[in-house]
Amino acid sequence: MNTWVMGFVAPVEQFLGRICSRIPFLSIAECITAVAIISFLVFLVNTVVSLIRTRTFLFLLKQIGFLVCVLAWLWAAFCWMWNTVYYIPSLTQRCGLSATPHSVEELTQVTAYFAYQAGTLASQMPRDTDGHFEKKLEDYFQNGRSVYNVIAQEFPCLQMESVQAKPLLCSPLQSVLGFTGVYFPFTGEANINTDSPACLIPATIAHEMAHQRMIAPEQEANFAGIAACITSDNLIFQYSGYLMGLIHLSNALYSVSPSHWQTIVDTFFTPELRTDWNDNNNYWAERASAVEETAETVYDSFLKGNQQDMGIQSYGACVDLLVSYVLPKLSTQS
Repeated sequence: MNTWVMGFVAPVEQFLGRICSRIPFLSIAECITAVAIISFLVFLVNTVVSLIRTRTFLFLLKQIGFLVCVLAWLWAAFCWMWNTVYYIPSLTQRCGLSATPHSVEELTQVTAYFAYQAGTLASQMPRDTDGHFEKKLEDYFQNGRSVYNVIAQEFPCLQMESVQAKPLLCSPLQSVLGFTGVYFPFTGEANINTDSPACLIPATIAHEMAHQRMIAPEQEANFAGIAACITSDNLIFQYSGYLMGLIHLSNALYSVSPSHWQTIVDTFFTPELRTDWNDNNNYWAERASAVEETAETVYDSFLKGNQQDMGIQSYGACVDLLVSYVLPKLSTQS
């Protein structure tokens, strides 16, 4: 699998990504998806009309057989071009990282560090007249190309010629489905939901760009994206990374010690950080629906089908990696 992915899949997808990046404002993946949906609808209408005219059961069987064959070929291509990535050595193995569990005290220490950094940087972020994080999409996508420069020096397995992420025109639909971005292996594009809260878009860009580096598991892509951001020279990406990391760490800490989490909030949450925190929570709360729950269930099944036993909860599993990565650095600083 490693020979297949690193010797064929990665070079092909990265080449396709560089080709598609020549049109930075348009997601080719989105166009392909739109064409596929329209083609399916045309096929469906044509089948119904022809069936009414001919009233031949054999015709219906042929149409169903054709559709099944097309879907089977597409699924096979997806399996070869992406699902195989789940079966290569993990990021922890490639980078020599450890994802062992940690004590509540260690989790609290790292959460407090992220909260301190986020609170310090929050006041330096560009904001509108109402104090909300100002959305500058063009800057995010352009600067995202260099977000892995520093972390790749520490972890050479993350080194590659960066391919710029793309904004999605159907971003509001992505929010309804509960997704902040999506990687499309057939074009090598990292596609971003730009309707989501601006304060986390830079970190989302880094997350989706981790998939371009053949990191399939979501927990590892989250860690890679956050680590890339907090080591970046760009303050906006730093803040976004610390904020995303803080969300994951806080979720884990609150589940085991609400009192420790509340102490961190009272100590380190500045007015600007509280604004961004609440904006993110309110945004997703307003869009919670049965559609999102269904989409999460489907994606959960997909992850578990590729030996990601934690399913959709694997988005929180990056906590162990973050603590393992940051804790030694804190010890060195102290």
